[in-house]
Order: sequence, then structure tokens, then C-alpha cells
Amino acid sequence: MIALKSRHEIERMRRAGNVVAEILALLREKVRPGMTTLELDAIAENECTKRKARPAFKGYGGFPFTICASPNEKVVHGFPTSEPLIEGDILSIDFGVVLDGFFGDAAVTLPVGPVGAAKERLLATTEKALSLAIDKANAGGRLSDISHVVQSYAEGQGFSIVREFVGHGIGRQLHESPQLPNFGPPGQGPRLKVGMTFAIEPMINAGGPAVRILSDGWTAVTVDGFPSAHFEHTVAVTEHGAEVLTRL
Repeated sequence: MIALKSRHEIERMRRAGNVVAEILALLREKVRPGMTTLELDAIAENECTKRKARPAFKGYGGFPFTICASPNEKVVHGFPTSEPLIEGDILSIDFGVVLDGFFGDAAVTLPVGPVGAAKERLLATTEKALSLAIDKANAGGRLSDISHVVQSYAEGQGFSIVREFVGHGIGRQLHESPQLPNFGPPGQGPRLKVGMTFAIEPMINAGGPAVRILSDGWTAVTVDGFPSAHFEHTVAVTEHGAEVLTRL
């Protein structure tokens, strides 16, 4: 069962999403060589406190931080550390909040100074895949239309899709039904309806699709050591098409 949200509930999700967007925009400004991801985590938690929002990830399933910080070959769920970022890194930041009983969730992959053409192309492709996926989140379509456009675009650009981690429904819970893979044929799955809300989140690798989990039990890395990118927005299906709830 996919929960349908009322206009009032989507408005509450919009407020949560706006907090996510504001704080991610602030973190984007702070990412530079010499900054540590632990410092970014502290900034994010402090900004949540200012806005009377609760970090969505901290304590979720035992995750100990406010943000997921995943540089370079780390795909998702990376622990913030005291290791300084260096020029040429890329850094994926996944971040969410709960506000007034509703969740917002978004992610962005950022360059740390100049990163070179190959990493720039990976970031641009992943962000474009997210944009194409959002365009498919329209009433009357099928859930797998979103999945298929991510896979077809990314693989058409010579990249690979992470299979182990997927997007998801979102609302009163961080993870609701359904799961939303970034791969698969079109025209399958539930028909999209007004009031559905999803966290759409392509994770795309420069090398092969295989990932493994580090000894911390959380951090996923590419098996071949090639970099990975992750972009995400919380999206509502409305009468007028897809609305991004985590965009300023």
C-alpha cells in the first residue's frame, strides 16, 4: 500500500523539505579543501537545532551522525571523519530532517575545488538522471518509468547503476512503501497517483556497479575503487506534475 498524502500533508512535507534544502545549500558553501566532514556534520546538526527540526538519520537504525558523508569511491552511508577534504575529491552528502511529523530527504555530490573532466561528467550525468526521473513522476505513469529513465540515461553515458540501494516512499516515515530502484524496464509497477511522495535518488558509478560494505557496517564503497555520485530529491506527485519539495 502506497500512502497518499493530502494537500495539507504535502504542505508539511514542503516545510520539512525547505529546511533540508536550506541546510544543504549552506553545506555546499562550506565544502572546500581542508574542511572535514565532521565539521560539516556539526554545522548540519546546529542548523537543525536553529530550525527546531530533528536530524532524520541520527539514531536511525543506529546511524550515529546527522549527515551521510561519502567521498570519492564511497557510495552512500559514509561516516563523517576528521580527515580533511582535498582538492580533486568529490563528496556526496545525504541529509534529511523530520519537522512537524513529516520527513524531507535529499542528497548532492559536490566537487572539492577543480576535479577534472571525468568526475565533472559523472556528477553532471547523475544530476541529469535525477532531473529526468523527476519528470517521469506524473499521475498516470508507472513507477518503473522513473527507474527506467535513470538506467537508460546513465548507462547510455557509459556509467553503471548501483543495485543494492534504491529510492523509496517518504512522508510520516523516512522509508515508506514502495521501493524505487534506479533500474528496470518501463511500464511496470503501480500506477502513479496524486498524493504519492517519493525520495528519488540515483546512485551512479564511474566504473562497475558492484559495491561492498565496510567494517563499520554502514559505509558502501565501489568494489573497483572508481568514484560514485548520488543526487536525491523528495518529490510529490501533484495535479500539475511532479513537485520537488527539497528545492529552494
